[in-house]
Amino acid sequence: IPVDKLIKGRFQDNFEFLQWFKKLFDANYDGREYDAYEARGGIPLGSGFQDNPGFQAPPPPRVPVKAPSASRIIQKQQVPKAQQQQNRVAPTVRQTQAMRGGDAGKIEELTAKMMEMNVTVEGLEKERDFYFGKLRAIEVLCQEQEGENTVLTKILDILYATEDGFAPPEELDGLVQHEDEEEAY
Repeated sequence: IPVDKLIKGRFQDNFEFLQWFKKLFDANYDGREYDAYEARGGIPLGSGFQDNPGFQAPPPPRVPVKAPSASRIIQKQQVPKAQQQQNRVAPTVRQTQAMRGGDAGKIEELTAKMMEMNVTVEGLEKERDFYFGKLRAIEVLCQEQEGENTVLTKILDILYATEDGFAPPEELDGLVQHEDEEEAY
């Protein structure tokens, strides 16, 4: 992976990387949901070096101790315990931000799902309009030759037929249909 190219932020380099990554993902993804616990073979995730008794932290680097000079003496101030306890607010804020992150993740997921559904709706509307146009053209052809052929009359009957419980529009191209003209199927 050419990280130095990706760091520059050029569109083409990043786009090519994403295409490569997508191809890699598609080649290796088997459709199952990822389960980290199962992938580790049932071994729980470690919580750091404290739970591992065989692990020893490396010794701190040795720095030669110099005698403090008169100009560099820094006095350590004693902090009262009341002030030390006030600094414990930060973890609560971090937890709140983490909880918001969960909501943001859900919002992001739902937004992506909504966008996908909008694309599906647009596709279905295009398909509907396409077939409606075809049916309208067939209807016009049949109406032009209506009295000459019984097959065309039957085609028009099929086009104008309605399902039970469906009310046809009252006005079609300026013509008003009356209840006695409708056929029941």
